Amino acid sequence: MPLPDTLEREGPPALQARALDELSYIRRTMEQAASFTTVSGWAQVAIGALALVAAWVAHGQRTPHTWLAVWVAAAALALALAFGGMLHKARAIGATPFTGPARRFAMAFGLPLLAGGALTLALDRSGMGGLLPGTWLLLFGTAVACGGAFSVRIVPVMGLCFMTLGIAALFAPNAGDQFMALGFGGLLMGFGVAIARRHGG
Repeated sequence: MPLPDTLEREGPPALQARALDELSYIRRTMEQAASFTTVSGWAQVAIGALALVAAWVAHGQRTPHTWLAVWVAAAALALALAFGGMLHKARAIGATPFTGPARRFAMAFGLPLLAGGALTLALDRSGMGGLLPGTWLLLFGTAVACGGAFSVRIVPVMGLCFMTLGIAALFAPNAGDQFMALGFGGLLMGFGVAIARRHGG
């Protein structure tokens, strides 16, 4: 059977280069269409346990600045746990954590968190620290819901739960630590277990 004219003209080296280009295109397309699946459920459980301890410690603080310091320290530890859990799960399932869906997840997740950082400074300087728990829960939920558009279905559901809790917390500023414990403690642990069981890690 004769080869098509284009293939006859190209020869083996050109054919090989063209095939590699097409394979690269297919791989990029598959990466872009895939879901971000390296969210670590067990890391979320660990962060939830940390948040319960932080809520207990923060509730005993006598000044707004020491209360805020407790939560900022807890947030820094939580970020380290989340990043470490993501890398561990990626290695376990043979995924690359910094390509395709991971970049889109990071962008959608990170921007609401940056907004939360700016609002934290503004509310603290204005003496409106009672609004911080609701603001944090609402914007974290927004980050999870937006980032979850590139992940498995349970992730945006978790984000919507956080948003609902954050809205409620904004109207109960005197119960901030309780809402924080319920959200960053209870919700993260519950959804973390569900993610670990359904999606591994």
